[in-house]
Amino acid sequence: METWELCKLEKLKIKAYDPKKRSSLQGSFEAMFNPESYTVGYQNTYSRELAAVGTGGTEAKFSRSENASMSFKLILDGTGVSEYDPTISANKKKDVYKEVQHFLKMTTWMNGEKHEPNVLKLSWSKLDFECRLESVQIAYTLFDESGKPLRAELDVSFVEDIETSQRMKKANMSSPDLTHKRIVKAYDTLPLMCEEIYGSGSYYLQVARVNRLDDFRNLVPGQELFFPPLQK
Repeated sequence: METWELCKLEKLKIKAYDPKKRSSLQGSFEAMFNPESYTVGYQNTYSRELAAVGTGGTEAKFSRSENASMSFKLILDGTGVSEYDPTISANKKKDVYKEVQHFLKMTTWMNGEKHEPNVLKLSWSKLDFECRLESVQIAYTLFDESGKPLRAELDVSFVEDIETSQRMKKANMSSPDLTHKRIVKAYDTLPLMCEEIYGSGSYYLQVARVNRLDDFRNLVPGQELFFPPLQK
């Protein structure tokens, strides 16, 4: 038995789910070759406030943790013989263009009924990442005599997207019992911010009163809002 036959690796899989009903599988995509590496990014956002009088400078006040990100490169090969994986010679040649279109259908194009792309789950060994595709750059690097692509390199970037209840559990916060301060970002809405903190958007009117908002529908980016504890 060849050495490489003893070292076969589980292939990275991308499963696509309905963006509204996350238990409804829409399809999947399996990597032809596993990525050589992947990058995971985390980011915290802070507001800047003046420090105590006489001390100079500003003080960073925690606002929120942004969604994690992940990026890597996928290789698609249609030659039937590849340096990326010796087992490929035993497989049927792939149509690279069709494989790219399948990837785009699963990850990038809008779900026809929901009018937004699918929610994704990346699985590979211990990797388990729920997300949406943020961007993909496709480079076709090898062609046959007719111009048909035989190899493609996909530089992909994903942003974490998990349900509110999971996000709150992951943050290990007893959110309804704490006072929270948030800085409004572009496209934020008060019901959505309430859902992120309390697990329900129905508290937006109470929050609007606490913050003395004349028009809760027109939040201003950079505006600071307070979210008080829920009364039991």
